[in-house]
Parts: sequence; structure tokens; C-alpha cells
Amino acid sequence: MPEYLYKAKKGPTEVIEGSLQAASVDDAVDKLDQMGLLAIRLDEIKPSSRQAKKTDEAAPTKPSRPVPSAPRLVLFAHVRSSEITLFGRQLASLIKSGVPILRALWIIQEQTQNPPFRKFLERAQLEINNGRSLSAVMADLPKYFSPLYVAMVRMGEDSGNLQEALLRISDYRQRQEEILSRVRTAMAYPALMGVTGIGTIVFMLTFVIPKLTKLFSSLGTSLPVPTRILMAISEVFQRPELWVSLGVGTFVVILLARSQTERLRGLWSRLSLRLPVVKNFTVKSELARFSRTFELLIKSGLPILRAIETAIPVLSNRVFRRELEKAREALTGGGSLGVSLRDSGVFPLFMTNLISVSEESGRLDEAMQEIAQYYERETDEQIRIMTSLMEPLMILVMGLIVGFIVMAMMLPMFELNMIVK
Repeated sequence: MPEYLYKAKKGPTEVIEGSLQAASVDDAVDKLDQMGLLAIRLDEIKPSSRQAKKTDEAAPTKPSRPVPSAPRLVLFAHVRSSEITLFGRQLASLIKSGVPILRALWIIQEQTQNPPFRKFLERAQLEINNGRSLSAVMADLPKYFSPLYVAMVRMGEDSGNLQEALLRISDYRQRQEEILSRVRTAMAYPALMGVTGIGTIVFMLTFVIPKLTKLFSSLGTSLPVPTRILMAISEVFQRPELWVSLGVGTFVVILLARSQTERLRGLWSRLSLRLPVVKNFTVKSELARFSRTFELLIKSGLPILRAIETAIPVLSNRVFRRELEKAREALTGGGSLGVSLRDSGVFPLFMTNLISVSEESGRLDEAMQEIAQYYERETDEQIRIMTSLMEPLMILVMGLIVGFIVMAMMLPMFELNMIVK
């Protein structure tokens, strides 16, 4: 029977090396699973070099070497979110099929077309080969592998069920990407219409109206009020100092926004919960995202306190974040999550009451799933409503502005025609 040298993980940090006999690679992986180990590398010992292989701790083709202190992957900024989601699914499928993790990463690297992502996979193989875990490698890139992603992978490594954790986080990411895609699709037409309309108006005020102004001035008659207003606006648009001021003002606003990012986010978070239309969308979308994340973490076996701590960063609204931090502190002191959220006055009673009941019955994960499904449906409905209202509103606004310009240009013509008659 063939003999294999293996390197496997036992727990989050301990790496064990040894040898075992198995009929095949799949059989060796199964035996390691039964021993509570997660296979990292499996090398078959050839009969002719069995003794040499037992003393060689490196890869079969070249000795192991420390991972070079590689710089941060700057080009990694071009990796799309969908690529990371696909990577999770592919890795889960390969591990489920019994492929060791290093071999699985190599297979994915071979079929990856994105050079920056190939660099990440190469780096991951080097570091895992030297004893680091996959979650630790992902934690080095927090911009692309969120704390939620890293926590899910780490739980999968600790429990020996990495493929299930990867599938769950991939399903979660796919749902979030679908919601964002619907929002982008809904906003595409109004945004295009707005940009086109503003460009047309600026073009008319800057190039068309000045030529007509010379014609109107030569008439020697008193111009209508709308025409005088339009000519005054056009004159302002022709001044270079206007565009210089706009450029400088935009630059200053960007600098202030970058320096006061947290303060502005806090201000917008409070404001978004008071504006009539924005409030409904903000509450529903934030609660849907938090509930789905919290449900995912609880079902994966993470303790409630740790699950709340991991789920809080997925929220963009600072008010919700602050109240959830208070609820986590109350839980630490032996309080109730549902009661803490209800006392905050920010979360809807539907959500807080359902959480309180589920805490008593021990079915918090089911309650969070129901809450997530409810608010995801509400978010979809809110997107449809906003889209249906925004398109005619944009048409109305642009129509009024263009209609005013056309009327202001045509009125002198009508008056001149009346004078001639």
C-alpha cells in the first residue's frame, strides 16, 4: 500500500507532520479527517527514495524556505468582489473533493486570469507551506477579505469543516452582490439622464445663449423678464472665475471630507434616519445586512458575543453600530439582546420582539433568518419604488429647465413678430 508524507493542521496554529499508509490521496485525506486533522500537503513516498523522503521536510521538488517579506499587493486593488466570491466557491469544491489545500490553491492559480489575484494565490501557498493558516493570510488584506470572511474561514479551519464555511460565506457574498447590482441597475438610467441633461444645459448656457444674446441686443427693444434672467445666468457661466472657484471649492471639499471622514459619516448617519424617504431605505437595508450576517455567524457556531462583534462592521450607519455596541456590553453583563435593542429606540419593534422571543426559545438563528428575509424583501420593494419615482421626477425637472430655456429664447422672437405685424 502506498505511503504518504503529510503536513496537516491541528487547531488554529499547530501544524503536524508525519506519514501514513493509504490506498489513494482521497483515502489519505479521509484518514486525516478521522484523526481531526486538516490536510495541507500530501506527498507520496516513492519506493526508490523512501528513506530520503523521510528525512526531507520540504516540498518534493525544492526545499522549503522562509516566506520573503513581500510588500503589500498594490495591484490587488483591481480584483473584483465577484472574483473573491468565485474563489471561495472554487476552493470549497476542491477541498470537498479531497484535494489538499495547497494543491487546491495551485489549481485555482493556474486558471486565474487576473495577475494581481495570481500573486495573492502564490503568496498564500508560500505562507501556508511555512505553517501559516489561510485565514491569517487573508487577514493581511483586510480591504478585500473582511473580518467576517476571515472569521468564517478561521472557524472552518478550527472545526475541520473549511469547505462548509467557504460555501456559506460565498452564498452570503453572492446575496449582497445581487442587492448591490439591483441598486446600481436601478440608478443607472436616472444617473445617465441627469448627466446628459446637465451637460446639455451647460452647453446651451455657455455656447448657444451667448450667440443669441448678441442678436437680442441688436433688436433695441426691451427683452422679456425670462430672457433677461437666462442671459444673466449665461453671462455668469462665461466667467472664468466661476469655473476656477468651482474647481478650488471642489478640491477643498474633498480635502475636508477626507480629513473629517468619520465625523461626516456620523453626521450623515444621524441625518439619514430623519429624512422621510432616505430613512426607510437606510433602516431596511442596514437591518437586512446585519440580520443576514448575524444569522450566518450563529449558524456557523460562533458565540453570540463574538458574532455581534464580527457583524457590527458590516453596518455603514454609525447610529446602528453604536447601539449594537451598547447591546453587546449589556449582553456581557448578563442582559438580553432583544431588550437592549428595544430600549435604544432605533430598532423596529418587530425585530426586537422577535429576538426577545427567540432568546427564550433558543432559536435565535431562525429568528434572524426570518428578519433578514423580511427586510431583504422590503429593501427590494423600496428600490423598485424609488426607481419608479426617480425616473419621472428626473424627466419633469429636466423638462422644466429645458422648457424655460426654450421659452426664454422664443419670447423675443414672438414679440418681434408682433411688432412687425
